[in-house]
Amino acid sequence: MISIADLPPKPVWRQLFKTVEGRILLLGIVIALSGLIAMGLVAFWSPQTSRMMGAMSFADLMFGSIVSMSIGYAGGYGYTFVVPVVMWVESVMVLLFYPVFVFSVRKLVEFPRLKRLIERTQAAAERHHGRVRRYGVVGLFIFVWFPFWMTGPVVGSAIGYLLGLPAWVTLTVVLAGTFVAMVGWAFLLFSLYTRAAVFAPWAPILIIGLIILVILAIYLLDRRKHKRW
Repeated sequence: MISIADLPPKPVWRQLFKTVEGRILLLGIVIALSGLIAMGLVAFWSPQTSRMMGAMSFADLMFGSIVSMSIGYAGGYGYTFVVPVVMWVESVMVLLFYPVFVFSVRKLVEFPRLKRLIERTQAAAERHHGRVRRYGVVGLFIFVWFPFWMTGPVVGSAIGYLLGLPAWVTLTVVLAGTFVAMVGWAFLLFSLYTRAAVFAPWAPILIIGLIILVILAIYLLDRRKHKRW
């Protein structure tokens, strides 16, 4: 998330908040704070549930929604809990990142602490831009169905900008595609973890480990391939 230190001086960001992207950023901040407040309130009644929300949020940020949902299911929670938590995290990431990305690409403001992340996301978006552009909005909708880090809604929102789509069209398509995909993945993973738990108590943990290893392997291979270029 964006810290106060990352924001430009007041006269600048006041003007930025009057733009469409600025309003999107404000919406993202409100939704993020609302979720954090809810997490804090839940801690009064169920500290374990609050910790699970935090663990899932961290896992989503680091590895993607598949790992996040897997952790929730492995912890014994159902999709009525897991899906809303993941949807909240994904929504916050998109609503916060998209305007920051646009501001940075347009050279309106710099976010030094986020520079590497923005550059890597832009590089990933440019790599996938051609394939998505061929199918337009439909291609963007399908792209975000892959819920792994650097292939999902955050990169999808950057691609939407590079395609020249209006901000609200980009966000509507990206979040709609993400939510639809999330429900499908949620039921698939829930079935997998239910069966795994019957097989052995340690099986869900093993699945999480294997998923993380696969994601890291894909990321490292992709990074090595593009370094050669």
